[in-house]
Amino acid sequence: MFSQLTPAIRQYLVVTGNYWTFTLTDGALRMLVVLHFHGLGYAPLEIALLFLFYEIFGVITNLVGGWLGAHLGLNRTMNIGLGLQVVALAMLLVPPVWLTVPWVMAAQALSGIAKDLNKMSAKSTIKLLVPADAQGTLYTWVAILTGSKNALKGVGFFLGGALLMVLGFTGAVAAMTVVLALVWLLSLVLLKQDLGKAKHKPKFRDIFSKSRAINILSAARMFLFGARDVWFVVALPVFLSQTLGWSHGQTGGFLALWVIGYGLVQALAPRITGKAAGRVPDGRAATRWAAVLAVLPLLIVWGLAAGLDAAGVLIGGLLVFGAVFAINSSLHSYLIVSYAGSDGVSLDVGFYYMANALGRLLGTLLSGWIFQLAGQGSSGLQACLWISAGMLILTVLISLGLPSTSASHDKEAA
Repeated sequence: MFSQLTPAIRQYLVVTGNYWTFTLTDGALRMLVVLHFHGLGYAPLEIALLFLFYEIFGVITNLVGGWLGAHLGLNRTMNIGLGLQVVALAMLLVPPVWLTVPWVMAAQALSGIAKDLNKMSAKSTIKLLVPADAQGTLYTWVAILTGSKNALKGVGFFLGGALLMVLGFTGAVAAMTVVLALVWLLSLVLLKQDLGKAKHKPKFRDIFSKSRAINILSAARMFLFGARDVWFVVALPVFLSQTLGWSHGQTGGFLALWVIGYGLVQALAPRITGKAAGRVPDGRAATRWAAVLAVLPLLIVWGLAAGLDAAGVLIGGLLVFGAVFAINSSLHSYLIVSYAGSDGVSLDVGFYYMANALGRLLGTLLSGWIFQLAGQGSSGLQACLWISAGMLILTVLISLGLPSTSASHDKEAA
């Protein structure tokens, strides 16, 4: 059956399978680390620090990974990412007394490198498997890949908790290591050897994009993801736990379901944004959807300040924010692949996802700092939401500079 499919479809399925498996282990590993070290008595800030290098190395990896992909080929960068994740998991199989904060931070740093090599390779590969004149198909494939990844990340949260209960920390990590190692071996055999290798080898200085459209989109992406994480990463879970009295299970389960729903909306974004009517998104669509999103944090702040039921305001606000944010994210994911040049596509995609990682890092750091500075509780969450709204307004203003058509970077450069 697999051999009867077209080569492009076969490669798409291999890439997607790699990405799915990696995402499941990535989400499960995050939940395993959080729950295990919380059970050992680590403070929330100490647990957050375990993921600091994960985000920092994501910024570096996306910037350098695109250059590596253009030189080595996307099959190699994807397989290197899978292999590094196997090593990162294996690092956590040491005796419990070795699982110190520095050791786990090192394992998370390696996992961060692996994750962004894998993501950059997967997103870049899609550009090469779809004909240049099939922009609607490109949008659909990118949306499915991106949406399914985020849905599976939420499933990974549940998987991590379930494995921890059934197998314990070491058993859970060992099981994931074995499964991912098998997927890695299959990928080494099935991925095309020359996929994504640039005809003209780029110099290292070429890691910085020369395309105005990609630079603008990258800046918009940075503030878009900063606007989400500035209240979602630290402020929201702590508020739900400490102020509303939710248990860790309720908080983790709700956020996992939110991520799954977010991924499903991402996969459906082409239908929502008009692909069924023959339209593919452009810079104007990205600007309009960012403007809609910018209003939502302000509405949540208003609801909290007005004394409405905090749980109802947050749950309802989160659901609407998640749906609109998912559409924004899916539009951006399509536009970067559309704008990117076919020769050395990973350079443009890597630069863009560097900005994405930088936004997550900025949002994560601001989330803890602003929430604590503003006094935690409702006032702290509202302060983070104000910052979120400000970042989204910047996203709208930056997006005004995007091209008003969905022309690719190849055409711009011609």
